[in-house]
Amino acid sequence: MEIPLDVLVHNETLGVKGSRGRLLQIGREGYYEINLYFGEKLHRVLFPVASTVLIAAAAEETAGGGLEVER
Repeated sequence: MEIPLDVLVHNETLGVKGSRGRLLQIGREGYYEINLYFGEKLHRVLFPVASTVLIAAAAEETAGGGLEVER
């Protein structure tokens, strides 16, 4: 995974469900640093790793037949 990365963010504490953001950093203190739009304004938010799910916005490429691409 290369950072920065466009992601979909899910976090129940803030009620964030599939919001588009840009992962900037994974901090040593257990937080994801993400730029995220709230309304029309861009904010830098620290999400706790333990209660946040990130999904890459771009789907993974697959080889024929739905096999995983070897890395």
